[in-house]
Amino acid sequence: MEKDILSIWEQLLSIIVTYGSQLLGAIIILVIGWWLINRIVRTIKKILVKRDVEISLHPFLTSTVKYTLRAMLIIAVAGMIGIEMTSFIAALGAAGIAIGMALQGSLSNLAGGVIILILKPFKVGDWIEAEGGITGSVREIRIFHTYITTYNRQELIVPNGKLANAAITNYSKNDIRGVGITFSLPYEYDIDKVKTILNDLIESKSALVKDPAHVIKVSSLSNAYRTFSVQAWFKLDEYWSIVHPLPEEINKQLEAGGIRLAHGQSISVEMKS
Repeated sequence: MEKDILSIWEQLLSIIVTYGSQLLGAIIILVIGWWLINRIVRTIKKILVKRDVEISLHPFLTSTVKYTLRAMLIIAVAGMIGIEMTSFIAALGAAGIAIGMALQGSLSNLAGGVIILILKPFKVGDWIEAEGGITGSVREIRIFHTYITTYNRQELIVPNGKLANAAITNYSKNDIRGVGITFSLPYEYDIDKVKTILNDLIESKSALVKDPAHVIKVSSLSNAYRTFSVQAWFKLDEYWSIVHPLPEEINKQLEAGGIRLAHGQSISVEMKS
């Protein structure tokens, strides 16, 4: 019995002598590596805040870095103590490919969300227009989907993969926005009088932008009518409250000056991006 115990003890000592230094080194590397990874993640968090990266991205980016580095550390430590990881890595790679193919659409949306949140082609509150009849105000941007509220108060839930690859018009990107107005009048009315009425109306708007300056002109002539055109720019935060009433206001001001639109003619207002 004593000989058996002595034999086991000798074998244990032999294992400790043979592998003890490797095991100790692996533990030290694991502890130091774990600590370094935590430091790296904290540094990345500070950089994300400093660079004003969208806060929705912080957990995703930091988690990706943290778990990727930890997996690399564990594989390295396992190799140090003689654990064969080649087969495991190959199996993990094959599983990753299979999962990637199964979740192809979701991964596309994930990548699209990351692109949108980093590059910021639009932000919450912007009014955008995208391919496929997508138009409205951006209510929320998440990793997989963007939530858009339409003019009629409907909610569109749009996959980010689609938005990231679409041509997008962002009407809120600049702090000013233009409007184009056109209408036709018979030749009997004086050009200068019409232009004065229009100029007084446009300049009465406090949100009018001086640069670029507004333009009022006769843009075309036909056999029966002169076509007047107005180009003006207004501050974005007051844009809609000014533009929507413009046709009615122009009509009233013209009639007050004794000028009437001919039968069948209209005042056209075009929003300019």
